[in-house]
Amino acid sequence: MTDATLSGTSFETASYDHVAPAPFRVAGRGRINDVRAVRFTFDGREIVAAEGDTVASALLAHGIHLVGRSFKYHRPRGVVTAGSEEPNALINVSRGPGRAEPNTRATMQEAVPGLKVESQNRWPSLAFDVGAVNDRLSRVLGAGFYYKTFKWPRSFWDSVYEPVIRAAAGLGRAPASDDPDHYAARYAYCDVLVVGAGPAGIAAALQAARAGGRVILADEGSEPGGSLLSTPGARIDGAPAWAFLRQSLATLAEAGVRILPRTTAIAYDHENMVGLVERVTDHLAVRPEGAPRERLWRVRATRVVLAQGAIEKPLVFDGNDRPGVMLAGAAQTYLNRYGVAIGRRVAVATSHDSAWYAAFDLADAGVEIAVIADTRADVAEDLRDAASGRGIRIALSSVPVATQGAKRVKAVWIAERRGSRVGEANIVRCDAVLMSGGWTPAVSLFSHTKGKLAWDAASGRFLPDTSPEACLVAGAGAGVWGLAEALSSGADAGAAATGTDAAPARFAVTHDHAGTGAPEGALPSDHYARKAFVDFQNDVTAKDIRLAVKEGMRSIEHIKRYTTTGMATDQGKLSNINGLMIAAEALGRTPPEVGLTTFRPPYTPTTFGALAGPRRGATFEVERKTPIDPWATAHGAVFEAVSLWRRARYFPEGVETMDEAVARECRKTRQTAGIFDASTLGKIEVVGPDAAEFLNRMYTNPMLKLGVGKCRYALMLGDDGFIRDDGIIARIAEDRFHVTTTTGGAPRVLATMEDYLQTEWPDLRVWLTSTTEEWATIAVNGPKAREIIAPYVTGLDISAEAFPHMSVAACTFAGVPCRLFRVSFTGELGFEVNVGAAHGLEVWERIVGSGRAHGACVYGTETMHVLRAEKGYIIVGQETDGTVTPHDAGLSWAIGKTKPDFVGMRALTRPDMLKDDRKQLVGLLTEDPDVVLEEGAQIVADPAEPLPMTMLGHVTSSYRSATLGRSIALAVVSGGAARTGETLYVPMPGGTVAATVTGTVFFDAEGARLNG
Repeated sequence: MTDATLSGTSFETASYDHVAPAPFRVAGRGRINDVRAVRFTFDGREIVAAEGDTVASALLAHGIHLVGRSFKYHRPRGVVTAGSEEPNALINVSRGPGRAEPNTRATMQEAVPGLKVESQNRWPSLAFDVGAVNDRLSRVLGAGFYYKTFKWPRSFWDSVYEPVIRAAAGLGRAPASDDPDHYAARYAYCDVLVVGAGPAGIAAALQAARAGGRVILADEGSEPGGSLLSTPGARIDGAPAWAFLRQSLATLAEAGVRILPRTTAIAYDHENMVGLVERVTDHLAVRPEGAPRERLWRVRATRVVLAQGAIEKPLVFDGNDRPGVMLAGAAQTYLNRYGVAIGRRVAVATSHDSAWYAAFDLADAGVEIAVIADTRADVAEDLRDAASGRGIRIALSSVPVATQGAKRVKAVWIAERRGSRVGEANIVRCDAVLMSGGWTPAVSLFSHTKGKLAWDAASGRFLPDTSPEACLVAGAGAGVWGLAEALSSGADAGAAATGTDAAPARFAVTHDHAGTGAPEGALPSDHYARKAFVDFQNDVTAKDIRLAVKEGMRSIEHIKRYTTTGMATDQGKLSNINGLMIAAEALGRTPPEVGLTTFRPPYTPTTFGALAGPRRGATFEVERKTPIDPWATAHGAVFEAVSLWRRARYFPEGVETMDEAVARECRKTRQTAGIFDASTLGKIEVVGPDAAEFLNRMYTNPMLKLGVGKCRYALMLGDDGFIRDDGIIARIAEDRFHVTTTTGGAPRVLATMEDYLQTEWPDLRVWLTSTTEEWATIAVNGPKAREIIAPYVTGLDISAEAFPHMSVAACTFAGVPCRLFRVSFTGELGFEVNVGAAHGLEVWERIVGSGRAHGACVYGTETMHVLRAEKGYIIVGQETDGTVTPHDAGLSWAIGKTKPDFVGMRALTRPDMLKDDRKQLVGLLTEDPDVVLEEGAQIVADPAEPLPMTMLGHVTSSYRSATLGRSIALAVVSGGAARTGETLYVPMPGGTVAATVTGTVFFDAEGARLNG
């Protein structure tokens, strides 16, 4: 073991034994703990890994290169990268019952004792897959095959094509059982968020921490370090790279920097909001009780430094997808970080200096390098000398043209490059091929910000240019190459992010591997029909892209969709630039003229669990609870969901049914009093010198002359003149209003108000604040309501004369500051007690205690619905459906007769709004008083009318009224205002029911009880 630093890993309670040497394990190399074994299975075969291995590195250590099959042709595929951009090595992992996950990258999955790993997209086995017949049919399964074939004959679509396509679609198997894990979510704020803990990211974090800023450093790897973990030979400020890394991390920890390993930045949203997903426990042999599997971070940062590095490009040549063909940088990582040689005799094909250094590291570790074939005619002399000194054969102006092997590469053909052609190819025997087409900056997150990219023709890559967000890009992600330059770039970004005047740090670097390269598209070949793959997972070849252009595709987005290149789970991280260069060549245009495809979040595939967080099962939807909810739960309430709120529907006593409980609650409220939790009502504080004018424009009712201490029922319309919401508006002071809305309408009403303030009336001096959860609201209704609350009210006379209906005042209630309303939604004498939410439960218990002494009851939403229907009070969303005007609802009196204008006023004057046959709100009384109509039931004038019958309207509310001893209903009926006394008919499952049209008020039409 060499300087192992397994950050955040806990193996102490697991069972381990010594690691038997694996065939391709290199002694003395890597950061793994090679004296402790980690055993897992791959397709039933036991694999003995070392502590710190990934599944990929462990398989490679055992010489296993075949790990999966491609999606379309089912070609054998092996590990091609060492990071999250891996397109081939997708596996199904199981950590126990219910803990199965498909499409996990073997390159990112850490080896854990007992892990069950299975290959995907094969049947009956990985070695023998019947789906590989598709590879033999590839000539007829090229780009656009589906679009050209599955449209005829048309009758085949439902019976043949769709079933077959659905059966073949997808990678991996979806879990069949519930996930027993739980997931967490957290918000965080920092001055500087650094994404990527490679050399540039660490330098940026160090610089920002020195300036005293709050810094978060996130990296998707199991330990921070990035390329430093793979280049132990470099020295920084005189210290080995790993020692520098260890000291830098200690310095950051001492400075209070939050370091998040195993954390991927998946999305960069507006105003510097970055989403991070932290893998919390997947790497642990024994999970701490209660620890989440993953945690979603929503980080708001003043400045963001993107230091995500660069992604190595594959070369595009025939057979570049064969197991054993790997990126050169990945092979260097497996050697220096995991102590694994990817072969014994290796050929290298490259257009960039970096692959030479990878070859040198492998050669120094005892691996035979058969050849370094470079596409360039001229390579730096020091590289050639270093290769010659190691006895490595060099072939310049040379390209690979094909590989040989079935389930593992056995040879590669190398040919001299002659312009767009090649000379005679020579075979090179090998068991692995390293390729490198240079490096592409990781610009996905930068692109999430709608940042613009600039094409660098010399290096053949897009570089970050400008972004509307406060972000900086450092290191290889900004096009900087070499360790010294990356460190300096990171320090500069850290200084700029904090605005410090201190000079950015500079680092003395020796044994640096800076280099250059030449951009390449598809390499020249000795045969046009060769399978030179661009997108490995989706089996897209260079020929497919040229075919798409030939068949009329000109936009890169159309080429992407026609061929599916860049649509794999890696989102084109490896394929996009190669595909773009091939398309540009075929179109005769430059790459920037063709353009890039769109990068979309998430950056890497993300579990639904991480995105849902704690919202799963019974808590999948946010469930809001009032301060009084614990009391309701303890007293046997039956709940219902109203918007996002959980509300008590009724309170059964003993074995009461809902109908029995509601009848009792209704009778008690009418006879004595009822107490109701109305805390879910939306509440908005409207404040400012122009608050009255603003509300006068928003609502139909006149508000300018509403007196302080007075309330008014108010209707809000849309621009179309239809009812959107209603509520009570109370004037607390000259410049302050307390506005209530329906339970489900609060967010919509607030958004509408903000919209008009910002776009229509920005000159008004008004401020809006949602206060829904600030207040606990307790409604007390009934003849004894005043007696129940009177003992607790101080500082206010609540007599009928001093505090009439539709009044509001500040007072003290049971020693707590209170806004007391004299309003009612039942038609009874009513008060609404508004106290701070923290005091809501205490005040509720006092009111309930006093109420019971007077014979009152507690009631729920079902009783509230019956009581309000008896009085003909509407509920927005029940009596209205988005097509009901105030006139239709019988609320013409709520429209200010002298108001110059309000939202929706002009729409009310349209001819269609004034028609007599509009659906209007009416009451219905069934001939049989015991029959309760179904809500939503249609209404007709003549049940004998032949089909299709004319539907006049529908029932909006229907209840059994214990007060009246019969059923009542509200309905919207065509021309309803003129139909009073008319008999209409309601088809029901048991037969047609006759009902008489009445007014909407069924109880206390004079309103005498309201003014008690």
